[in-house]
Amino acid sequence: MPAPPSASPSRPSRSSVVAALRAAGCVFAEDEAELILGAARTPAEAAAMVDRRRAGLPLELVLGWAEFKGLRIAVEPGVFVPRRRTEFLVDQAVAQAPDAAVVVDLCCGSGAVGAALAAALGRVELHAADIDPAAVRCARRNIAGHGGRVHEGDLFEALPGELRGRVDILAANVPYVPTAEVGLLPAEARDHEPLVALDGGADGLEVLRRVAAGAVRWLAPGGCLLIETSERQAPSAVDAFIRAGLTTRLAVSEELYAHVVIGAGAPAGCRERLVSPSRP
Repeated sequence: MPAPPSASPSRPSRSSVVAALRAAGCVFAEDEAELILGAARTPAEAAAMVDRRRAGLPLELVLGWAEFKGLRIAVEPGVFVPRRRTEFLVDQAVAQAPDAAVVVDLCCGSGAVGAALAAALGRVELHAADIDPAAVRCARRNIAGHGGRVHEGDLFEALPGELRGRVDILAANVPYVPTAEVGLLPAEARDHEPLVALDGGADGLEVLRRVAAGAVRWLAPGGCLLIETSERQAPSAVDAFIRAGLTTRLAVSEELYAHVVIGAGAPAGCRERLVSPSRP
């Protein structure tokens, strides 16, 4: 007589998932439970997702996506997860250059900033670049639907030369954590995100200075550079932009605790002077 078929596992209840997540220290256990149960296709998958989250994997990596400016941005292990505060950078870029035709997302990570800018601006020529091959693969998934191109390499070296002098929005979410403070980051970032996306050098501004110094050669007349930084670093970041020949201002969102340095390139007629500035 054949053995009766084994019963299929039952879907975990919302209350049991909430309890498990809360016990693991998840502050927003109720919201996370809804997302996990909504994403899981089978009871076994739901249980596995809960186990990964309890083990400390960031929720976005458990789900396989992060919400950013109303978009679902694909993320995967080893790729920087976009933060909500960076939505402020996107808002500032759109306000600064609402008619932008050429957009570059430098240090793009998942490509979230580039995808959000393309979604907000409509038809643009979109380029993204990152030094990390894992980020490049992930970004290609996220900006393909916007007709964007992703390049691998170190900052401006990754970009096609044909973009020089044509970029209307240059958005760069550079790493800005000082090297000595990386170990103080929350475990979700410290243990699961690439060091190259976090470590900004001794004072956290090494990459920012490199981007600011090179930006004027790539910006179109009146084009803008936008970089996120911290409140503590903002004065030095502003100084780096000014030294690079950019007309600079600092935008702050108290709600998101976000600080974005915005530098405008020279208008037509003044560009030659700023592209090749004299130095004492």
